[in-house]
Amino acid sequence: MITYILESLAFQLVFLLTYDLFLKKETFFQWNRVYLLGTFALSLVLPWIKVEALQTTMPQELGATTVYLTQLNGVVLGPEVSEPGFLASIPWPYWVLGAGCFLALLWFAYKLLRLNQMRKKGSVTYYNDFTKISVPKSAVAFSFFRNIFMGENIKKDKEPNILAHELVHVKQLHSLDLLFFEMARILFWFNPLVYVYQNRVAELHEFIADAKAVKHNKQAHFEMLLSEAFNTQNISFVNQFFNKSLIKKRIVMLQKKQSKAVWQLKYVLLLPLVLGMLVYTSCEVGKEDNSQEIDSSVPLKAQKLSFNEVDEVPIFPGCEDAADKKACFQEKMQAHIRKNFHYPEVAQEQGIQGRVAILINIGMDGLINDIKLKGSNSLLNDEARRIMEKLPKMQPGIDQGQETEVLYSIPITFKLSDSDEVDKSADKNSESVPFAVIDEVPVFPGCEDAVDKKACFQEKMVEHIRKHFRYPEAAQEQGIQGRVALLFTIDTNGEITSIKKRGPDQLLEDEAVRIIERLPSMQPGKHQGQVVKVPFSIPITFRLQTQPDETASNNSSDYIKVSGNYINNNGTILYRGRVTDSGSMGLSGVTISLVGKESGVISNFDGNFAIPVEENEVVKFQYIGLPNKLVRVPKREFLIDLLEKADAENKS
Repeated sequence: MITYILESLAFQLVFLLTYDLFLKKETFFQWNRVYLLGTFALSLVLPWIKVEALQTTMPQELGATTVYLTQLNGVVLGPEVSEPGFLASIPWPYWVLGAGCFLALLWFAYKLLRLNQMRKKGSVTYYNDFTKISVPKSAVAFSFFRNIFMGENIKKDKEPNILAHELVHVKQLHSLDLLFFEMARILFWFNPLVYVYQNRVAELHEFIADAKAVKHNKQAHFEMLLSEAFNTQNISFVNQFFNKSLIKKRIVMLQKKQSKAVWQLKYVLLLPLVLGMLVYTSCEVGKEDNSQEIDSSVPLKAQKLSFNEVDEVPIFPGCEDAADKKACFQEKMQAHIRKNFHYPEVAQEQGIQGRVAILINIGMDGLINDIKLKGSNSLLNDEARRIMEKLPKMQPGIDQGQETEVLYSIPITFKLSDSDEVDKSADKNSESVPFAVIDEVPVFPGCEDAVDKKACFQEKMVEHIRKHFRYPEAAQEQGIQGRVALLFTIDTNGEITSIKKRGPDQLLEDEAVRIIERLPSMQPGKHQGQVVKVPFSIPITFRLQTQPDETASNNSSDYIKVSGNYINNNGTILYRGRVTDSGSMGLSGVTISLVGKESGVISNFDGNFAIPVEENEVVKFQYIGLPNKLVRVPKREFLIDLLEKADAENKS
């Protein structure tokens, strides 16, 4: 939402600057009217438009900046806030936005009420093209749709000119323009450019009416405008005849010569402006493949469309009326697996567990055929096949208006409840890549079709922690609170392994580990096309509501501290050190990377790290819940001098 608002503001500012610099002084009033209305509407729509032909991928070093400026905060939980209600879950900026809209709506209703009161007090006369309301003891003159309000104090010899002027507003429906911006002021009350747009349109209305109504006797019209100081009603969506701030501009425009037709080419400026905005909105940061993850060791190549490539996915029974048939399909598939799942007894007795990668083909008749499996054991493979064979008949997928066969993949993980370990034979030679720099992050269940899987992963992680959180009663009774730092690995099977924790008390550590152990199986992360292990770190803060915030270990003043030095490792300069929080507690799982590069390392359980660096590079330290830390590497001359001194000290 914030990004949309900022983009709309930027587009409106560009459109208004173009209008003021190039178009405002021209006499193409109707063209300018269309320009103002059209560009405001475009500014609201353009941020949502993604033109595939204009799409490009931003460099990774630029994309990373956005991700970490909006880095996820640590999870802060207390004994009574584990499951916030609907109203409590609404962020405070939305409350402010809603309150402003409500007040703006009240103000609009008040102005309508004033108009209605003026109509009731005045005498109404009906004509073919308009309705005249004579307002007693007043010198007002304005129009609102078919109604022309005329003060009884206005001299009778001036009324014909004023009526002719206001009749132009009535016939050209100028009130619709102003009402459009009045609605925009209610929704975007915080946006000052909406008021500027409305002001510019109101000016144009007066110029148009003057140009139409005063073609011959302009001198008399000037004298009428300047003869008296008239009172005006402060209503923003009516066309006021006597507006002191506009009188000078109206006279200037009436005296201005008609602009040459060739200057209409200025409106061509709108084309490159809109094209540039479309290019901007179509750019993508780190575009990811939304196709289903499949175990790379499974020979599943086929010339068929995948589930995410078809125009219309197959319809699972019960999803015929669902608004999102893709999401419904996946929910029904999960429900089918849970309902028909049976852990083979022989596999349980032998302690066999693991993950089975499944690829099925949904034919044009809606039936399941060509089931392919890849798992660690035939017993598990047979059970997975049995579950898939029990799938019901579906409505086939459709692509380009034609029924088509659709490939769908899903993993089933068999895990024994009394075991803390899973088969890690595939992990032994696997490389670990930090979450912040990996090409394809692990896919949390429910994030398969998310555009930004990294953000979705973090959202689902926080949602999981809040759902399963339980503040230990013993810790509450003893007044124990603080932050538990957690470091765990998502292995090549998508399972959670190697959970490490550090906190102020064993009670809090055990609860944090219990929550992480309940994490579901995921699609594993990939880097450079290979399935890899992914270390992930997240802090969970236990905070008692009866205690002040500063007694918890991660208060608002908490920050990352880095201590280290540079060493010469066979010609390679290493930046080696330790990263801690403001309380000097070692932080495990901190992502240490070089700005502009994809490589990186993570700190170990004690917060120690080592990373190769070069002169003038910027080392970035990232830890969820704490502000980022940046360290610039000194120039090469300084580094060489520093390393030579260190070598001399070691020799002595």
